[in-house]
Amino acid sequence: MGVYLNPGNYMFQEAKRSQIYVDKTEMILYVNSVLGTNQKYLCVSRPRRFGKTMAANMLGAYYDREAEADSRSLFEDCKIAQNDPNWDVYLGKFNVIHLTMTDFIGSGCNIEKSIKILKERILEEVAESAPEVKIDTDDFTYSLEKYFRYTKARFIILIDEWDAFFREYPNDKEGQKYYLDFLRDWLKDKAHIALAYLTGILPIKKYGKHSALNMFDEYSMIHPMKLASFTGFTTAEVKELCRAYGRNFEKMKEWYDGYHVIDIVPPDPDHRRFTETGSSFPPNHFALYSPLSVVKSIYTGFIENFWNQTETFEALRQYIDWNFDGLKEEVAILMSGSRIKTDITGYQNDMTSFESKDDILTMLIHLGYLGYDTLTEEVFIPNQEVLQVFKTSTKSKEWKTSFRALENSRKLLDATWAGDEETAAALIEAAHDKANNKTYHSEAALSYAIQLAYYSAQDYYTIIPELDTGKGYADIVYLPKLPHIPAMVIELKYSESADSAISQIHQQKYPDRLEHYKGNIILVGISYDRSVTNNNPSFKHHSCQIERA
Repeated sequence: MGVYLNPGNYMFQEAKRSQIYVDKTEMILYVNSVLGTNQKYLCVSRPRRFGKTMAANMLGAYYDREAEADSRSLFEDCKIAQNDPNWDVYLGKFNVIHLTMTDFIGSGCNIEKSIKILKERILEEVAESAPEVKIDTDDFTYSLEKYFRYTKARFIILIDEWDAFFREYPNDKEGQKYYLDFLRDWLKDKAHIALAYLTGILPIKKYGKHSALNMFDEYSMIHPMKLASFTGFTTAEVKELCRAYGRNFEKMKEWYDGYHVIDIVPPDPDHRRFTETGSSFPPNHFALYSPLSVVKSIYTGFIENFWNQTETFEALRQYIDWNFDGLKEEVAILMSGSRIKTDITGYQNDMTSFESKDDILTMLIHLGYLGYDTLTEEVFIPNQEVLQVFKTSTKSKEWKTSFRALENSRKLLDATWAGDEETAAALIEAAHDKANNKTYHSEAALSYAIQLAYYSAQDYYTIIPELDTGKGYADIVYLPKLPHIPAMVIELKYSESADSAISQIHQQKYPDRLEHYKGNIILVGISYDRSVTNNNPSFKHHSCQIERA
């Protein structure tokens, strides 16, 4: 047994001996199903505290050929053996290389030197394990291929904290590319590789052609696919723990639940179900709990915030304090219990390349600070524990402005619903004054400012700028998410009256496009007059007219 080559089952033994252990061994059945197939490349990304290392230790204990006899007794009383008669078909049949990439990060080491040390250590253990095999220290992959031919056992590659180099050396772009190339050259299209299983916080880094690990399937907090039920503790598992240890399940749910994920629609090779019913098999939905927090709460008997004990806590404060692209207002909305639609497609899977606040919100999903609803494409704060972290991170004075702006935005929405034109105009004026200079001196800029002023409306509406009504484009339309909420049509005028904005709404018959909401539509005309001077007794750039339709 080596440190990295066939290291045994000691760590999984520890997990099983622990007072609180949740059996996730059925995950092995899915991994077995992809062994030696084109789907043998798995990149599993989850936040800290979500059991990534335990799962990797479990896989290592199961596949390690030098631990087979000892491991059989470890798994015989587990769910995998209870639910599949062929559970042991791959037990102890492989060479396992199990790496934790943080082990290779040290003072004075760059990424290239760290990888050199990694290769030297693995080949040293290969040479000790099989002195008969001539090792070529200059050809890492060839030496492993020779070891496979000698032992007649393919390799299971387990790499924990695979993304550590991207987190520890965020600005070493060349080193990161070198690392990706190393992994590709080692793992891709090699006969001696039966499975490559990476775990980390972040999905695989996108680097143009250096999406070099494109053979990997991503199992993330956004799309966990067939590993959805193994990504955290399920409701059934937490209920059983609470029953066994006399803990309050409802409090546990309030504090640690909230990560809602779905698996994939299973393939239907003969299309029988689709032919008979007109639909495919639906995916399964899972409510997931933060495993480490549940275990600590069960063990100690306290319902509290255990999140602050992890190093990623500081990441939240760093990124939301940055206030990229108006992020603070979005955070204030999220902390109020609302959801925000987010585009996750542009994120580059690192902690430095941000093009928009959506990129940061997407990163916070992967770090576990936000949940994500794949059906509505919305982010939200998942539970009370994470909300407490947000509250701790937003105590500084500069956050008071964002929370005050959210409160004013809600007052603006209430004033609009009530038809209070004077209050609405005053609140729009205040919001516009606090906005950045790009919101002035054009109708397009005015639209930007109004959307900022009404940002609390995201709680209740789907917002559609420039809606095609068939007879022109309404500037901003708010379509309600709930039946009792009125639809809103907002028309903007720059250096024209609010009355002319309302007239345009009627002339162009914009409400006709919203026939479904007839009788429950609010028409809002807003104007901005830059010619009004501040020595005018009635100084106010904005005016507002509100009607019901």
